[in-house]
Amino acid sequence: MSKQILVLPGDGIGPEIMAEAVKVLRLANDKFDLNVELSFDELGGAAVDKYGVPLADETLARARAADAVLLGAVGGPKWDKIDPAIRPERGLLKIRSQLGLFANLRPAILYPQLADASSLKPEVVAGLDILIVRELTGGIYFGQPRETKVLDNGERMAYDTLPYSESEIRRIAKVGFDMARVRNKKLCSVDKANVLASSQLWRAVVEEVAKDYPDVELSHMYVDNAAMQLVRAPKQFDVMVTDNMFGDILSDEASMLTGSIGMLPSASLDANNKGMYEPCHGSAPDIAGQGIANPLATILSVSMMLRYSFNQAQAADAIELAVSKVLDQGLRTGDIHSVGTTRVGTAAMGDAVVEALRSL
Repeated sequence: MSKQILVLPGDGIGPEIMAEAVKVLRLANDKFDLNVELSFDELGGAAVDKYGVPLADETLARARAADAVLLGAVGGPKWDKIDPAIRPERGLLKIRSQLGLFANLRPAILYPQLADASSLKPEVVAGLDILIVRELTGGIYFGQPRETKVLDNGERMAYDTLPYSESEIRRIAKVGFDMARVRNKKLCSVDKANVLASSQLWRAVVEEVAKDYPDVELSHMYVDNAAMQLVRAPKQFDVMVTDNMFGDILSDEASMLTGSIGMLPSASLDANNKGMYEPCHGSAPDIAGQGIANPLATILSVSMMLRYSFNQAQAADAIELAVSKVLDQGLRTGDIHSVGTTRVGTAAMGDAVVEALRSL
């Protein structure tokens, strides 16, 4: 029986980078007899244009029925001034919530070929391999109540709510510990327990879960210190687990250690490892349509999908090796280009990965 993958290219550079990822996925399907079938739909601004909402009910139903979802990126200035309830980002938050995709895995791995592209000195980042485990369906992005209102004196005021239940914290903590257990057995839990009540509960629950993982070394760090330490000495970290907002910020910071956010894939998983896979970067509307975006994060998201949702480690390894071979050839999109390398566009980079994968 075939496996069904729903492809949602999205907005901005989404369709461009997705086209290259699909090329790689189709070749992997043939080469490794994966027996996957692709279908396509819209999410985000493209869905607003087509359906009037950022996530149509029929698209959500197709996502529920699929074995995995592959997403490009959402959002752009075209939709900045529409009703906030149907902004493209609301579609992204809704599909994560409705599919129960509570565990976001964001690896920050520095390919040795890109040591010079990092914003830090090569000796600081050489060999970097961090996994950030971000809680994805709770916290301040989903908290209620939230409101913008006008006070009696005419001044505008807005507020958001940052709620976390014990069960939400416990399940993401277990993912963090499980990931640490198969890596270097070090887990750093990031919070703001000196200020936030939600973080105080977070820390207490993580400590309780730690009792089931005596082989994993647990440490705690305030988020402001963690942001500093990622720049000062990033290789001290192995796995980091944190809440939705902190994980959003820290994973973007970590991306620059690797040379470019255009290199970072991600997986968003439910309790059964069904997932949605997407690059960590956004829709980059400033370069959309120019054919210069880096497709490697999306291609590497395909690798994560094959590894986590389909248990196809051989195919996943091959895609990652193909990317490494292309970097060995000196091919670079603009975001990772440096003196002595060859600058190529989106399609050329995708074609190079396809050829490298075919040759394996």
